[in-house]
Amino acid sequence: MNSSSRGELRPCVFISRCLGYERCRWNAEIIDDACVEALKPRVDVVHECPEMAIGLGCPRDPVRVVRHDGDLDLLQPASGAFFGANMREWSRAFVENLPADIDGFILKSRSPSCGWKDVKVYHSPASDSGAAIGTGLFGAEVLRRFSNRPIEDEGRLRNFSLRERFLSAIFTLARFRAVEAAASIAALVEFHARHKYFLLLYNQKEMRALGSIVGNLEKKPLREVLPAYRAGLERALAGTPKFSSLINVVEHAFGGFSDSLSREEKRYFMNLVEQYRDERIPASVLLNLLYGWAIRFGESYLLDQVLFAPYPLELVRITDSGKGRDS
Repeated sequence: MNSSSRGELRPCVFISRCLGYERCRWNAEIIDDACVEALKPRVDVVHECPEMAIGLGCPRDPVRVVRHDGDLDLLQPASGAFFGANMREWSRAFVENLPADIDGFILKSRSPSCGWKDVKVYHSPASDSGAAIGTGLFGAEVLRRFSNRPIEDEGRLRNFSLRERFLSAIFTLARFRAVEAAASIAALVEFHARHKYFLLLYNQKEMRALGSIVGNLEKKPLREVLPAYRAGLERALAGTPKFSSLINVVEHAFGGFSDSLSREEKRYFMNLVEQYRDERIPASVLLNLLYGWAIRFGESYLLDQVLFAPYPLELVRITDSGKGRDS
């Protein structure tokens, strides 16, 4: 069944405006990013440039994050002006007015405003001050308000494992928003059933806890069940799946039709599992084999699992097929 027939929603994502939307960087450049370009037609985007928003203009003399009077500030060395107070005030107001159900963020890496990690934070306003690694002022406000949502930058999204995790998370959260909009226990039961193997991959403990929430033995009203499920779902998606978890998932799924397979097919599957364990093949080899067997034996429950396509196939690059498990 396709997404539209299920009434699924498009992810809502904040993307820094300089990432393919406007020439708003300090040097009037725009950053062309393949991941952002691929996402544009498939997500609803909120975008902004914090530095332009507080009136710094474009092009402009660059700013940096510095420690000043016991706090972090935003200094423009060329003019000696500080913009930290303006940036904090604007950031708080902007973030507080973002949709509460926004599904994720793609921030400009290392930006003194948008950066959420790997930002140079200078020890003082002095020109010869050393620096440590920290967070930009707008990025810090995003982390404060939305620490439970997927947050990445365009640099880290070049890594296949990080990009796969981010895309899986934002599309899963969008699917759950459709459940919240439907406000029905039937929609929640279907969502959990479709995501069983996917959640087992991410966090077995949370998967079982979410199953208990769906079971609702305490007969709580849906208005309490849905927020509890969302909180557990966000906790599960915050983790990084281990390669051993995928082995557990595929072996679990394999058990559903192993009796229908020949001895040679079973041996072939177990050999592939060992090859995956030794990092000689990617996960897609195992998943595609299982999906093919599910088609062959008419395993509708398995065919409906989000595990096989947690985000649109169009977002998978051909160069991703042989990537390893680095994070």
